[in-house]
This record gives sequence, C-alpha cells and structure tokens, in this order.
Amino acid sequence: MGNEAYQYGCPVEATLDVIGGKWKGTILYKLLERPRRFSELKRQLPTITQRMLTLQLRELEADGIVHREIYQQIPPKVEYSLTTFGRTLEPILIAMRMWGAQYTNQVIERKSARTVEAALSAQS
Repeated sequence: MGNEAYQYGCPVEATLDVIGGKWKGTILYKLLERPRRFSELKRQLPTITQRMLTLQLRELEADGIVHREIYQQIPPKVEYSLTTFGRTLEPILIAMRMWGAQYTNQVIERKSARTVEAALSAQS
C-alpha cells in the first residue's frame, strides 16, 4: 500500500498525527535535553501508565521520531533518544513550552470556570 492511505487535509493534521495526544509532546520535550531510559521517563511523568508510555514510545519509534537503543549488557539497558528527523520538531516543542509557560494560568482558569458552570447547570 502506498501513500494514498495516509492523506491529510492540511499540514497541521500531519503534525498532530505524529505528536498529538496528551503524552507525546511531553515525552519528546524530555528527550530534547538528552537520551533517557524508560524508567527515567516514567519517573518524570508520574501520572502516565507504564502501558501508555510503552505505546507512545513505540508509535514515536514507528514514525521515525524516536530511536530505541538496546545496550547488550547485564542487565540490559534501553535508552530512547530523538532521531535526526525527531530533532526537526524542536522549534515546535520549544514554541509549545513557551505558550504553555505564558498561558497555563488562563487555561486553568477557563477550565475551572467551565467545570463550575457545568456543575451549576446540572443542579438546575
């Protein structure tokens, strides 16, 4: 099967297909600094399940964004890093971090206000 199975309506859709979702951006941001072992990523993302972290890393690896290096030693060591292709996402990840740093409080306020509104309308 060729590329015809993966058509996108716009370039943003292709980008979000690769880095979208709750965890991929955060995983990639952590890997920008340096390669990391699975357990280190898990520690830095305490609310992600082991299964979800494994799934997200596998998808990023399949998309050519993350490289999984297995060191033949006892015990075996597995390390994840960004590929050259994955490094092309750096400006996007940095921009996302900057936006989050600037607007996190507004996002929280708006989400809290919606939660209160939903609770009040549920009571009526």
